[in-house]
Amino acid sequence: MEISLPLVLLATVVIMAMPLPLSFGVQGNQLSYNYYKYSCPNLESLVEKKLMSLLLTDITAPSSLLRLMFHDCQVQGCDASILLDTNYITRSTEITSSRNFGIKHRETIDVIKSVLEEECPGQVSCADIIVLAAKASVALSGGPNIEVPLGRKDSTTSSSKQADAKLPSPTISVDEFISIFKSKGMSIQEAVSILGAHTLGVGHCINIVGRLYNQQIRDNMDWRFKTSLRLACPTEIPLTNLTFVPIDMTPTIFDNHYYREILMGRGLFGIDSYISTDPRTAPFVMRFAVDQNYFFDSFKSAFVKLSSSNVLTNMQGEVRRKCSQRN
Repeated sequence: MEISLPLVLLATVVIMAMPLPLSFGVQGNQLSYNYYKYSCPNLESLVEKKLMSLLLTDITAPSSLLRLMFHDCQVQGCDASILLDTNYITRSTEITSSRNFGIKHRETIDVIKSVLEEECPGQVSCADIIVLAAKASVALSGGPNIEVPLGRKDSTTSSSKQADAKLPSPTISVDEFISIFKSKGMSIQEAVSILGAHTLGVGHCINIVGRLYNQQIRDNMDWRFKTSLRLACPTEIPLTNLTFVPIDMTPTIFDNHYYREILMGRGLFGIDSYISTDPRTAPFVMRFAVDQNYFFDSFKSAFVKLSSSNVLTNMQGEVRRKCSQRN
């Protein structure tokens, strides 16, 4: 696909910030790029090896693991609270929230944890494993290699009410979208780039039928695209929650096709369409659509900020022995 953009629009896009330092402090918390240098030196290679074997049986695993990290980090920070099971605490956990519908591969984190417990027992938190699994998922899908600081601790609490309140809905506005990611320390450019994670995976009909059948909604969705979506999601109330459609034309490859398609009115979710027309976000959508490397650089910065915001470190949490339950 060829996309021609006015130079004046490209000129409005600002330059990326300088690389992050060796240690990364957020809201008084300290993470380090060398955190496991001595306690578990083979950590990242072990995670990648396990994920590569998983990819042989499930090509959709990277999108699921990336979504798992996003949903964990949005609620209490990246603290593995999404992995806690209801059976082990007295109230409903994050995973029981309707906003976590379709979350998969929580058990994969437990599998990786068991491998690491043999290699370096009691050292690696489930929170760090979630982030490393998401990082590896991006790279194994053709995306950039992201250097992430480590040292997160696991939470001992999990709340479905917090998930209901903190996880964005499919109908989120641009104002709400900017506010959410600004609270994570992101610029508008980085916020637009983090939505590029939509380049992996699918969207469920239950989350898009509002756009397809609500006559009050006016956006820039291409009519041919809307027709194809109505064929895939033929009823206003889906007959099953399992029906889904790909978000872009390369749902298993991490690339910039997401931005190319939303510029053509082929955004699956409302926010996808909104960021392509809002004057605050549209210039970044356009730049990412024509320059994949620029998108990758911005995404790496946004990924680090999201995964490092409001985390537990030092004595604030624990290193769970089993990811689905407290120690």
